[in-house]
Amino acid sequence: MTEEINFILDSAKEAMNGSIAHLEKEFLNIRAGKASPQMLGGVFVDYYGSQTPISQVANINAPDARTLTVTPWEKNMLGTIEKAIMIANLGLNPMNNGENIIINIPALTEERRRDLVKQAKHEAEEAKIGIRNHRKDANTDIKKEEKNGTAEDICKKAEEDVQKLTDSFIKKIEELLAVKEAEIMKV
Repeated sequence: MTEEINFILDSAKEAMNGSIAHLEKEFLNIRAGKASPQMLGGVFVDYYGSQTPISQVANINAPDARTLTVTPWEKNMLGTIEKAIMIANLGLNPMNNGENIIINIPALTEERRRDLVKQAKHEAEEAKIGIRNHRKDANTDIKKEEKNGTAEDICKKAEEDVQKLTDSFIKKIEELLAVKEAEIMKV
């Protein structure tokens, strides 16, 4: 195979890996009823005039499956952090005990679990669309190479390789979705 074809295949694989990484990140934001410090990943606090991620002004721990504790590095930040968690509209109710903030994570209802599964399926479908778009881009580049004089059989083989890549990444998305679905539906 030519260097250009190898470059196209490598680029497609890298882009598809990016889609998988994005899906995994999105799945972290879908809470499965288990407390995790990543749940507060999107919360920003006003820290001396600039919006700062909560993880940069406090220590976030999950001592058990239903509780999060947020311990600020500066005691005067307690109220600000508490307010930021409430404003973030995550459905969480922070309690300030003067030392740290304790957040009890409510158990998920059956209806809420189904909604979260729908959300997970939507994110998986978006990732599949991304993978298919990367396949289309790679095939377009291969066709250009064929017009530029690369042998037809080499281009056909490259298109088959792109399809194999696509199939393997779609399968990986299905596996990730199955794991996330089981995690969400587990009571």
